[in-house]
Order: sequence, then C-alpha cells, then structure tokens
Amino acid sequence: MNAPEHPPEPRLTSLSHGGGCGCKIAPGVLSEMLRGAGTLPIPEALMVGIETSDDAAVFRLNDSQALVATTDFFMPIVDDPHDFGRIAATNAISDVYAMGGQPIMALALVGMPINVLSTDTIGRILAGGASVCRAAGIPIAGGHSIDSVEPIYGLVALGLVDPRLVRRNAQAEPGDVLILGKPLGVGIMSAALKKGALDADGYARMIDMTTRLNTPGPDLARLPGVHAMTDVTGFGLAGHALEMARGSGCDVGLDWSKVPLLNEVRALAGAGFVTGASGRNWASYGAEVALPDGFAAEDRALLSDPQTSGGLLVSCAPSCVDEVLAVFLRHGFEGASVIGSIASTAAEPRLRVR
Repeated sequence: MNAPEHPPEPRLTSLSHGGGCGCKIAPGVLSEMLRGAGTLPIPEALMVGIETSDDAAVFRLNDSQALVATTDFFMPIVDDPHDFGRIAATNAISDVYAMGGQPIMALALVGMPINVLSTDTIGRILAGGASVCRAAGIPIAGGHSIDSVEPIYGLVALGLVDPRLVRRNAQAEPGDVLILGKPLGVGIMSAALKKGALDADGYARMIDMTTRLNTPGPDLARLPGVHAMTDVTGFGLAGHALEMARGSGCDVGLDWSKVPLLNEVRALAGAGFVTGASGRNWASYGAEVALPDGFAAEDRALLSDPQTSGGLLVSCAPSCVDEVLAVFLRHGFEGASVIGSIASTAAEPRLRVR
C-alpha cells in the first residue's frame, strides 16, 4: 500500500498579509503606540535607545567596546524558502552595520504554521538564514520558535563597536552630503512578484539587492567625516530621511533625479504594482515632505516604498564624499550615489525634494 502523499504546499507569500519590511506598523501608528508605553530609568551606559528611532540599541561595556543589539523579523516577501531566509537574515544583520558595528552572533526567531508547511520547507528557510550568517562570519547561537498562523522568520543580531565610532541617525550636520548605498524599488518588485508580473531577471536583481550584506558600515564609521548613518528599510527613503532630519534638527534635501532605482521599477509602479505599506507610510509622514510641482504618482510611491534589506544612508562632510564612495566600491556597491544634502537647522525639520 502506497504512503499518502503530502498535499501541495501553498506559495509562501499567499500565507502572509504583507511581506518583508512592508509588514512594519506604519510610522504614525508606531509613534502613538510608543507614546503610551511609558519609560523606565535609563542607565548611563545605554548610549542609544528608542529616542530617535535609531537602527539598534547600543550599550557601553567599557572604554573600547559597546554592545549593539537589534532584532528584525517578518513574513515572506518571496516564495522560495531559502531566499526568504537569506533576505530576512540579511535585513536583520544590517542594523548592526548601520550603527558602525561588527556582528558577533545571532539568535533565530521562528514562527511557522506547522500544519501547513512541511519540515523540509521550514528547514530550507532556516538554512537560508544560516548561510547569510556564515557569510557575515557569525554563528546562530540559539533562538526561539512558535507555531503561528503566518510564517515568520528573523534574527536577534548582536555586534560590537568602539563607543567612539558609533554612528547614529541623529548626528547629521548642516552642509553634509547624503549618499545612498543601494537603489530603491524592492517593495515595488515584491508587489509585482506577488501578482506574477516580475520576470526572472527582475527577481534576480531583487534577490541580489536584498541578500547583499551592508558590510561597508564599520569601515564608513571609521571615517571622521561620516557624521550619521542609518539603513533604509520599511518606512522608505522618505521615512528614514525624515528620522535623520528630526534627530539632527535639520531640513534634508533630496535631488530625486540622482536617487538610484532598480531597473524597471518606475514602470512597474506606474502600472499599479505598489504595496499597501507605501500608502500607509505616506499617510503617516507626507505632511512633512515638500514635493516639487508635477511630481509623478509613481515617484511618490517609490519615495515611500518600503525597502527590505535596503541600503545605507550616509551623511558626511563634503570633503569625505570620495572616501565614502571608495568604501562602498571596495565592498562591491558600485551603485552608491550622492542623492542630496543636509540643509540648515530647523525647528520643524522637513524633507524637501527637488
């Protein structure tokens, strides 16, 4: 008698209401939630907490070492289990690099519908994450798992940094130049993928970007002219640029014509392949963004497009631009681009797009 066959498994993206960093709670809603959360006494050793919505917490251990701690997890942005694991792990580790830190280890966060997905599929997700941790030179030293309705995977990522080299999102200075390490458009591509409209070449570009570790971070932090750094993820370029503006108390200017985009994403956005998170992002912070007359709807969608494992956004002195670009190039980021500048201080900082 033949053993019963395992029923066909559904597409991973069909099991989630949102994918990748598009799952993030909208920034306006998150602010309201945190406002009512209350605060505990803050130890003097806590160098970075939640005050400026930075990428990770930083806790000083001694004069030469500080611990960088962060966590990130989400539902599938792609259907291939191994690729999903790779993307989620790359995205989580990025926050350590964005603070100028060097990752040292990770813990896995796993929530899976065990009656829907086979152990083989779940194992491939975990193997994808482990492969990225190996590439980053760190172990997965533990973690936690639950049976959940939607598949969820991510990491707690821990790193070390010299306290003098911590790069926050709140230390940009007037006159600084803004440099972006990766092109935009991952959210647009994920929307097209979910609707079967992304071709093989587009998928390959998407995977290349979302699984590329932001390894330039520690080298960038060693440059005295680099004042502030963050990574562009679920709130889109506009959202994370605004966090830098608010934290630094300065207006931020973007030259939209210089912002790098993944191939074909503007056309995909014009065809309606836009995530719901893009609209939620804009509803949360659009009033703080000044757009030029005639700014196209697809460009606005890209400006607020949630990036999963997006690029580093660096604010540096003009004299340091060539060094910053050289660091990116040395790590294989050929598309790093100057996209704007930090303007004068402002009581109510805004993002101004030209």
